[in-house]
Amino acid sequence: MEMDKVIVAFESPKSCERVREIIESSGTAACIICRSAAEVKRTVSKHHISTVVCGFKLPDESAQSLFEDLPPNCAMLMVAVQGMLDLCQNDDIFLLASPVSRGDLVASVRMLIQMGHRLEKFVRPQRSEEEMALIDEAKSLLMERHGMTEEQAHRFLQKKSMDSGAKMVQTAKLVLGGQ
Repeated sequence: MEMDKVIVAFESPKSCERVREIIESSGTAACIICRSAAEVKRTVSKHHISTVVCGFKLPDESAQSLFEDLPPNCAMLMVAVQGMLDLCQNDDIFLLASPVSRGDLVASVRMLIQMGHRLEKFVRPQRSEEEMALIDEAKSLLMERHGMTEEQAHRFLQKKSMDSGAKMVQTAKLVLGGQ
């Protein structure tokens, strides 16, 4: 069986290496180190990774903002000093105060990986290229007509889909004026 993979993303290279060493030496998972939120997003979608271990912020974005852009089956473990954790306003992000013990870090990552395995059973299959093209076309239209960024257009489609209980592809078709 292939070893689970987790993303480790901290501003400090030293923190990345320390966390990677603890997770990998315990046999919990293989780590992919990312240096920015943009890199995390690309890596999550490319490798279908369901666990991200990170600090309070990355060079290009806060962890909370990054979490909102991750797929619903992706869990986040934020490791930071308690004062920073107190600023986190998203109850879906798992928090671990540093300095953290090896045992607490390993136990937390293992728990999130197990949750990810359970969620995989309920997460919809990946979209087809045709569906992705429809969504991209709807985003382009929103960007052009309403001056949205790509991220804003994506969130708009996500929110409308969730509010109506429709799939994102159906919402994209509505935006494009079709059925």
